Amino acid sequence: QVQLVESGGGLVQSGGSLRLSCVLSRRTIDYIGVAWFRRAPGKDPEGVSCFSSRDGITNYSDSVKGRFTISRGNAKNTVYLQMNSLKPEDTAVYYCAAVNERFFAQGICTMDRASYTYWGQGTQVTVSS
Repeated sequence: QVQLVESGGGLVQSGGSLRLSCVLSRRTIDYIGVAWFRRAPGKDPEGVSCFSSRDGITNYSDSVKGRFTISRGNAKNTVYLQMNSLKPEDTAVYYCAAVNERFFAQGICTMDRASYTYWGQGTQVTVSS
């Protein structure tokens, strides 16, 4: 069982930046695939970014590419989502999700919610215009 705790959300003006943190309840994220999803009011959940610690790959949705960066923290059980040039349409609850990659033949980095086993409670991001 892996527990995830997100933090770092808040209210920011358009063009501003925020850094979200996802802390996993294990010493390291080795062989853990981690992704960020978001859900805006009245919209379907959207995959934002993912990271495979097994393969070292990252991916981003077209809507955030070039503005958001997913990274592994110096604390080995933390993943960050650096969000720059924020827009009002980025307003949503952001969720961190994880999957144990040891159960699969390759790393997991996907925007498919069904691929992830563990989920955090979410952190609200609000971008004002």
